[in-house]
Amino acid sequence: MARTIHLIPASSQFWTQVAKQFLALQKQNEMPIDLFAAAAANSNRDFSHLRVIVPTFEHAHLLTRALSAEIGGHFIPPKIQTMFDWLGMQIPLPASISANSERLMSLYAELRQHAWLKTLFGARRNTDLLPLAQTLLTLSDELTQVWLPQAVGEGNTHQLEPQKMQATWHEALAQLALPLQKIVSDETQLVWTLWQSQLDQHDKTVQEFQQMMRLAATASMELFWVAPTMPNAIEHAFLQAYERTQPVHIFGIDWRSEALPHAMRKAWSTLPEALAESKITLQAPAFDWSRLHLCEVSSLEEEAEQAAQCIIEWLQAGKQKIAVIAQDRVISRRLRALLERAQIYVADETGWKLSTTRAAACLSAWFEMVATRADTMALLDFLKSPFLPVLTLNSLMAEVTDSDDIPDKAELVMEIELALRRNNVVGGWDAVLSILERLPQARIWIAQISRLAHSYGSSASASRRSLKEWTQISIQTLTELGMLTALQDDRAGAQLVQMLQALGTDCHALDMHFSFSEWRAFINLQMESTPFKQEQIDQRVLMLPLNGARLRSFDAVYLIGGDAKHLPSKPQETLFFTNAVRRECGLVTREERQLQQLRDFAEVILSNNEVVLSWQSQINGELNALSPWIEQVKLYLARQDHAALASTKRAMTMHQLSVERLVQPRPAAAELMPATLSASGLSSLIACPYQFFAGRMLKLSAIDELSDMPEKRDYGDWLHAILKTYHDRLLSDQLSLTADRIGLLHTISDTWFARVLKHSPAALGYSMRWRKVIPAYVAWANQREADGWQFAFGEVWAEAQLAWDDGGITLRGRIDRIDERQLESGEVERAVLDYKTKNRTSLKARLKNFEDHQLAFYGLLQAKIEHADSDLGEHLDKHASEHNSPIIQILEPVDTANYVALEIEREKTGDVEAEDYSRWKNELELAIRKNMQAIQHGAGLPAQGVESVCQYCEVRGLCRKGAW
Repeated sequence: MARTIHLIPASSQFWTQVAKQFLALQKQNEMPIDLFAAAAANSNRDFSHLRVIVPTFEHAHLLTRALSAEIGGHFIPPKIQTMFDWLGMQIPLPASISANSERLMSLYAELRQHAWLKTLFGARRNTDLLPLAQTLLTLSDELTQVWLPQAVGEGNTHQLEPQKMQATWHEALAQLALPLQKIVSDETQLVWTLWQSQLDQHDKTVQEFQQMMRLAATASMELFWVAPTMPNAIEHAFLQAYERTQPVHIFGIDWRSEALPHAMRKAWSTLPEALAESKITLQAPAFDWSRLHLCEVSSLEEEAEQAAQCIIEWLQAGKQKIAVIAQDRVISRRLRALLERAQIYVADETGWKLSTTRAAACLSAWFEMVATRADTMALLDFLKSPFLPVLTLNSLMAEVTDSDDIPDKAELVMEIELALRRNNVVGGWDAVLSILERLPQARIWIAQISRLAHSYGSSASASRRSLKEWTQISIQTLTELGMLTALQDDRAGAQLVQMLQALGTDCHALDMHFSFSEWRAFINLQMESTPFKQEQIDQRVLMLPLNGARLRSFDAVYLIGGDAKHLPSKPQETLFFTNAVRRECGLVTREERQLQQLRDFAEVILSNNEVVLSWQSQINGELNALSPWIEQVKLYLARQDHAALASTKRAMTMHQLSVERLVQPRPAAAELMPATLSASGLSSLIACPYQFFAGRMLKLSAIDELSDMPEKRDYGDWLHAILKTYHDRLLSDQLSLTADRIGLLHTISDTWFARVLKHSPAALGYSMRWRKVIPAYVAWANQREADGWQFAFGEVWAEAQLAWDDGGITLRGRIDRIDERQLESGEVERAVLDYKTKNRTSLKARLKNFEDHQLAFYGLLQAKIEHADSDLGEHLDKHASEHNSPIIQILEPVDTANYVALEIEREKTGDVEAEDYSRWKNELELAIRKNMQAIQHGAGLPAQGVESVCQYCEVRGLCRKGAW
């Protein structure tokens, strides 16, 4: 039987021309029954005895419509299928097919046994070899596509024959020039050897090839093969075998020089190709470059906005079949979001990865939490997952509390986050559970998650599980967390669960053991390579890759990412994928791939009357070049004195908004006046009344930031606790001035910092810093004691009531230290001391410039002296015992106040006393009464902070300073 090749120029009429030639071939083969009958009556409309193979189901619909249009009436169509569909209808071969996941992990298990491989490729961990294994398998599959027909035996079975595989290798070498044969790279030798070891009867491509050859051997229908590219090696072998028993007709795009428009051939000289002889070629339609429009933009957002505006205008103009070619995936996702905002839902064929979905992010958060043993950010990320349901929480809480008292998940997660942030817990199950002691509901929940996490990734068995066991424990864990149902109710989540279940089935025979880190790396690769199948409810706008537009035409096409970085797309050259290795192995090279991309791009222009190409001319202030293909077109047009490519830029749809002039905010909210006022709150009010309004009245203060590095405020908290313990010990043990007080403070400090360093090793620098201060501090404290001052209490809460005619407020604060001195008159003088991790010079300037009113504020308070255990363990949380001890004494306001420097200056430290302290306190009390009474009566709170205050203000985004 014969094979004929029918080449048709790329155009929107491609399928019409295929239908015409298809019918013409049938008329040639038709035997007329009645020579005198009318031509219409002579036509046979039953084509069910013919078989047509097309690339996709979409192409099958296009051919059916074209045939219907040409015939103009009822007919029985040929059997139109894809090769994938045809093979799926065949009886499976006896040997099972090895899943890609099984092949990958089997090869990885082999690679990790060779230490020299890790050294060769710079792998520090076994899991670093997993991407290498995936790369090798991908390359092996490409080799199979090229060389398989030469590696199988003759006859009906087409079994693999090792000796023929060796002969194939030597034949491939023989195709190289003699000097090159001697310098074939070691990488190529290794890849070829690996391919031969991986290729067996269980390979999917091997079985598909054998099925194709069986179909060819038993062919009973004339075959029409329609494809945008010439058949590859396997397809060529199949068609050769098929044509031995039945006629074969191949339809493809004509890329010969005479079939291309002159303007395109001259602009892209590499586009034409000399092909074998074929049947008559139709002339290409008239063409000019006016159908291609350029849209130059200056930013990512502008490119997405221009695309969205253009598509909306096309739809308003009545276009119902619009293609978006997503060369730049980032901008394409932004475009999709903008279109969905306009209630235009994109049908996506680009195949977004499953790893980009929220369901995959949830599983990744679980992995990260398990791997880091509850790093705080990883834990919070997992707790905030929408797939972690409230039902699980309720079932846990029901054992310890009434259901009416159970908070919802959002509230509980917020309580957990605030507790962890306030105490700067950077991670660790023990530390997290310890902080949550005062939140029993949260602690029970986290303890349950901790148990499951330990069983999943930290138990003894976690390092020796098979893939089947890993999938089983993963499904079981998701079930116990209550996440399985929520995942299955989500489209992406259901695909994720199906992927896990399929891995268990595909890898059930793989008895090798893998650790948690290997399992995690494997799942991440699977999510990265698994496409996310989205529901397509609107077919008006179709997003697809460049090669997805083959043999298709649209009302209009918008190509996003027409710069040199994305058009043509440049595959990364990694180990075993270098162009030299591909050429040596007989695979498609980078030049050949780019030529095919150019043909795909040319086909888009030839098949569509309106094409817009957009690109960013600048990225981060740097010039971003236009695609070289477009530059070639522009050069050709300039040389021919033709009109340049049209440049189009849509005007954004205008929306009339009511103009409201921004003025300085001055809110009044008497009903929000706080009942208590702290020293920091007073400082906020003085710095900027609006800041006080937002932070203290609306309670919009920013959440604490987590840091694995200790901050200066942490250092101050540690010193407060250390000095409290030190002075309590001096008081309780009645140690004299001659005792080894320096040694005692060193011991207390060492004990304290030993606990701190377990959680934060970076605190070592602060520990050494404090050790240098200890001798100077003890010398100053001893001298103060010699002058008659005695430590009375430390870290005490104090408050005072300020009242006026129609209201009042409670002043409240925590005082670092109160000292007492017996006067000659018999009265007791009291002083309030405030520790500062600064030197005396800076503290003097602080008092001189009245940088704050902290000391005066403390002087207005009456101290509530409480029982307190001086054991260091009580200070792990500085708020732990604020309200738990009974009050035993109330002190009158203090008489003097001092800042105490906890930094040395000239090997000394000391204190700075506030001058005219009584007058300062009285003036501050009067100011507080006046201002708080004004707030109560509805006075405005203007945003009037100076720049030094606004620079670090947490609520500047609310007052909008700079916009008024």
